[in-house]
Amino acid sequence: MLKDYQTILFPYAYNILGAVEDAKDAIQDVLYNYLAASKEHIDNEKNYLIKSVINRALNIKQKKKQVKLGDVWLPEPVTTEGADTNINLHDVASYSMLVLMEQLNPKERAVFILKESFGYSHEEIAEVLAITVEGSRKLLSRARTRLHESRQPATNRKKVPSDMLNNFIHAIRSRDTATLENLLSRDVTFFADGGSKMNVVKKISIGLHEVAALLLYIYEKYDSGFTIVQSAVNHQPALLYYNETVLVACQILGVSAEDGKIFQVSNVVDPDKLKSISLS
Repeated sequence: MLKDYQTILFPYAYNILGAVEDAKDAIQDVLYNYLAASKEHIDNEKNYLIKSVINRALNIKQKKKQVKLGDVWLPEPVTTEGADTNINLHDVASYSMLVLMEQLNPKERAVFILKESFGYSHEEIAEVLAITVEGSRKLLSRARTRLHESRQPATNRKKVPSDMLNNFIHAIRSRDTATLENLLSRDVTFFADGGSKMNVVKKISIGLHEVAALLLYIYEKYDSGFTIVQSAVNHQPALLYYNETVLVACQILGVSAEDGKIFQVSNVVDPDKLKSISLS
């Protein structure tokens, strides 16, 4: 039964935290406290645990100041090809949305996730977060405004044709700048996160020509000897770079649902954030 709850609770914690281990820790803390507590006041076990995990995740998120000025913090990727049966994969947020939601404060993020991902009413959100219904509406409005101002295209969560990924890989391997640029949107953004253990060439790069040149440089300088495996991470196409059996980089592509162009490249090379994919 508790294993079933871990599956149910994971998307709530992970979508707020963007970190697999932190999400699992939050769930473990809540389940441990639940087992040790009196159950007399609990009418609905599932709702009680969801509420507890959301609030525990919020506390963790508020304590962890993920991004320092001028730095980049990318969420920990989760493979969504069905390898991990302990995760409710459908409710895991897309990677591009997780990156975007880092602009929100923890409560704005929680309200947005509960409303948009899980279909909660404002009355239900108010009860979960111990705020007023009007407060819930205001937080959602603020979150939507901030996310809308980013002007990020809607992410294509459908399976991207393998030809596109093959063309992307071939263009990088053959230094075919024209083909690569044709696959990228004009305002494409590149993010890189090496954590505290790995240095990156550049943390942020914006624009068609600049990102294309950077991708070619990174491949030639660092990745040309690695094996590339196509995968799906957080419902988006991803390229996994292996040095023999060791995963050394995960490149997640944000593909526009409107024109099929790549509008975001997230390059995760922090070994701590690659562990969950390595184990799947």
